[in-house]
Amino acid sequence: MEDTKDKKHEFREQMAAKLSALSPDDLAEKNQIVVDKLFDFANFLEAKIVLLYLSKGWEIESKLIIERSLEMNKIVVLPLRGKDRPKISLHKIDVPDRDIIQNPEGLLIPDAARCKKVPIDCIDIAIVPGLAFDEKGGRLGSGDGYYDHLIPKLPITTRKVAVALETQMVPLVPMESHDKYVDIIITDSRIIYKI
Repeated sequence: MEDTKDKKHEFREQMAAKLSALSPDDLAEKNQIVVDKLFDFANFLEAKIVLLYLSKGWEIESKLIIERSLEMNKIVVLPLRGKDRPKISLHKIDVPDRDIIQNPEGLLIPDAARCKKVPIDCIDIAIVPGLAFDEKGGRLGSGDGYYDHLIPKLPITTRKVAVALETQMVPLVPMESHDKYVDIIITDSRIIYKI
């Protein structure tokens, strides 16, 4: 178990170094390709209620995904971690500039006081961020277990789709028993179906 935690830590450091070596222009161009592929993806186009995320670090920039989804009249839902870490609630946003706030730690979150809660069983597709992925759907996140708690609560019919740069693909992500897999990975080079 400790070996896997150490390997994950090494992977995170190596991936951050690989991604930071990309020029800002190259990174922006590759991000745009991933976003465009997502908006051409049949499962996403058919979905009415989409679970998105608020990007941080090296994750695919989510601001454009949120704005374009709203323009397409999709119901956009964002997760919010409760004070009790494993507890996660989902909140519908309508106007990003109004409905997304900064928490005391400086992270962007949906405004729970303003945004309506959405039951998890309503989600048609979940767009999942991460730092590294493998072709089997293995996912390495930021290390806080946020999506490892969220993914198993989603309905079995909900597609769990990761968005990433091809640079973030690795031969094998070190996984522990509590780590969860994604169904599909969209990169700037290809779409990988695990299902």
